[in-house]
This record gives sequence, C-alpha cells and structure tokens, in this order.
Amino acid sequence: MSQMLPESWLPAIGGELDQPYFKELLEFVEKERANGPVYPPHEQVFAALDATPFDKVKVLVLGQDPYHGAGQGHGLCFSVRPGVKTPPSLRNIYKEMKEELGLPIPDNGYLMPWARQGVLLLNAVLTVREAEPNSHKGKGWEKFTDAVIRAVSARPDPVVFVLWGAYAQKKIPLIDEERHVIVKGAHPSPLSAKKFFGSRPFTQINEAVAAQGHEPIDWRIPDLG
Repeated sequence: MSQMLPESWLPAIGGELDQPYFKELLEFVEKERANGPVYPPHEQVFAALDATPFDKVKVLVLGQDPYHGAGQGHGLCFSVRPGVKTPPSLRNIYKEMKEELGLPIPDNGYLMPWARQGVLLLNAVLTVREAEPNSHKGKGWEKFTDAVIRAVSARPDPVVFVLWGAYAQKKIPLIDEERHVIVKGAHPSPLSAKKFFGSRPFTQINEAVAAQGHEPIDWRIPDLG
C-alpha cells in the first residue's frame, strides 16, 4: 500500500512512509484485512490524495473515518460510490447546499467532481473495519494525516480549511491561521445538523477561494441516474 502514495504528494509527505509508526500501521491494516472486510478497498486508501494533487489543493475538508458499510467508503470523506445510497451527513450537506446556493439535490453521493476542482476530501483515519466505526482509530493514521494537513499548511499558496465539528477543529494548531482561512461549523451529521443548517459554508469557502486568487468551486454534483 505504501507504494500507492500518489507521486505529487511524495516530496511533501513521502518521508512518513519510512517512519516506524507507518510500517506498524500497514502491518495492522493487513492483519485486519486478513480477518474480515476493511474499507475502503486496498487500492482506494489514498484516493483523496490521488484525486487532488498536492499543488492543486484549494480547499481541504476534514472528515473523521471512512463509512463502514459494504461498498460505501471509497477514500474521499463524506463521499460514496455511484449506486450507493447517500448517507445522512451528506444528505444534510446537500440540503444546506440547496438552501444556500439554490442547487438541486443530486441523485448520488459521489463527490469526485469536487475533488477534481481542488477540494481535498481527507479523512483523519483512512481505513475502518466493516460495521465498526472508529475501529482503526489511534493506530497511526492520525499521525499520517496530520502530516498531510501540515504539508498543505506549509505550501506557499493559501488554502481554505473546512473543519466541521469538534473532532476536526482539534486540528487547528496544525494550520498557519495567518496565511490560510479556516471555515468552522457544526458537523452535518443528524446529531448536530440543526446547528449546521444556515451556516452558509459554501459561500464562505468560495469567497475565501476567490480572495486567494483561485477559481471558485462549482458545487454542483451531476445526476448519474
């Protein structure tokens, strides 16, 4: 799996692959896969980094860990593969998007169009045991993804960091707040959606992206039906 780190990210975070913690982490994940289903599949663990090259990141959205249902997680936070039912948190993101921007709610939860425009959809933990949320927490992924956040923060280009919920907001110390914009808010999960609705994150993100001299994100997700 370590060989699968996309080339554009190697200069920034390739050194992590040689660290003892990372080797232990890979051994742990391989053992877990030998014992039962682990998501996302082996080849999609670094899908977020693959979809959004290091020098193309305009926005970083931080999730917690992958969806743990069969066929759901495919390496981009909040996203599911085509043909998989849109999960509750993403449904709430779409509701806010419709209310705020007037965009239609798509018939799918596949967020690749965002990723291809420079929205890095990064989970803090990159693998999970089937039907057991947070089962790979504290095994080393957080150290690796902290290195990703630091590397993006250290780039000369300013970025918009989107931190929904208390878990994501714990990462603020890794970010140079003088150079980057942080959009904070409640998590879109059904537990905190009341506070998420009306927070207007898409407008905040695009205003910041435009002020940083980049093309704003087109948030429309095309129907796949």
